Amino acid sequence: MKIKTFTAGSYDAALDQVRDHFGADGVVLHTRSYKRGGLLGIGGRTVVELTASAGRELGQRNRAQARRSPRAEAARELEERRAARTEERREALAGDLIKKTYAAAKQELATQGVVGTPPTDAAGPPAVTATIAPPAPADDRLCEEVAAVKRMVRELMHRPSGGDAASADPVEASTLPEGLAEPYLAMLEAELSREIADAVLAEVRDQLGESGAEDAERCREAMAAALSRYLPEQADQRKWPTDGRPLTIALVGSTGVGKTTTVAKLAAGFKLNEGKRVGLVTIDTYRIAAVEQLRTYAEIIDVPLEVVKTPAEMRAAMERLHDCDVVLIDTAGRCPKDADRLAALREVLEPARADETHLVLSSASAQRTMLDAMDRFERLSYDRVLFTKLDEAVTVGVMFDAMRRVNRGMSYITTGQEVPHRIEPATPRRLAELALGGELR
Repeated sequence: MKIKTFTAGSYDAALDQVRDHFGADGVVLHTRSYKRGGLLGIGGRTVVELTASAGRELGQRNRAQARRSPRAEAARELEERRAARTEERREALAGDLIKKTYAAAKQELATQGVVGTPPTDAAGPPAVTATIAPPAPADDRLCEEVAAVKRMVRELMHRPSGGDAASADPVEASTLPEGLAEPYLAMLEAELSREIADAVLAEVRDQLGESGAEDAERCREAMAAALSRYLPEQADQRKWPTDGRPLTIALVGSTGVGKTTTVAKLAAGFKLNEGKRVGLVTIDTYRIAAVEQLRTYAEIIDVPLEVVKTPAEMRAAMERLHDCDVVLIDTAGRCPKDADRLAALREVLEPARADETHLVLSSASAQRTMLDAMDRFERLSYDRVLFTKLDEAVTVGVMFDAMRRVNRGMSYITTGQEVPHRIEPATPRRLAELALGGELR
């Protein structure tokens, strides 16, 4: 099996790389685009990522489907133009916000005596995408002023509009040592509640004292440890059945949260990394091409796939897969408010006797959506939570709030569609590191 990821500045360029590497047998499994570089997340260049594999039969089938869909290329180009327009609007809105906060920060710093009032410049604040040269190392005073401006702008961006800023913002980040200010503001940018951010800050200040607060690395480590204690423990360690049955894992959740892709990631990990015999079962016979998508993964990974619709078919499928070490079950996406279909899904799942049931949530969802799904999927008796699409999430704060309200542990997080990569065990410490500005892996 050969799976490889290619990146380029456009879809066509990435597709050329796939053709150069795999030739006519290349099959594109997933595509995505994201921004790389830029200032404050603005002005970066668009990067297109294709995940592809080799397979003559799959390639012929995909090419036949492409010939039957002559408008596919036009639809793709339209989608790219829409994404570009959305990005332009986002940059324009962010630019207006930065201009306002820039002016407010200069005025407030001048009032506090941190820096002198700069001369009026008809050109206004610097352009969002401008490249700002770093100050000379010898000018320590200028370095301090630039750092103060950066902290003030970021702090102002997180203050509530209207009302008394001092009473709404009990901790003034501009008065903190650099080692504490950066991770504290990172927590606010991640949209953690002010209550948690202030409590973590107070704990770390008491722990490290004034001298330790100057050490940025020690502050970040201490804050990560303190913040991780605000999350439930990781899900219980995996327990393999002792009665000869395969370990059975079911993924449930709303439509579009990434269950099928995650099943493929888990299947590839169990087989390629742990050497387990893996079987797949899908109940997702409602979504168009859902079975075909999982069948494609099953052929590439070389594992059996069973398609079931009823409890009787589930029992028969589990009997046929009894020689497997692990059976992964992909379920149809269900609206959490559709009680009848959730009840029907539970009936089909019961004969599988799942050892683990993971509720799959998209980290790009709103907090209210997450909490609603957590509540309504209780009838499926899920015992752990799996977060997908962290690469698409604006912040991780909603995940903190959601996990604090449910008595479940986390199992995995995923950070993209690439199979078998971009998945890792979810731990409170890892989520805390992301909230402090840590990078996705």
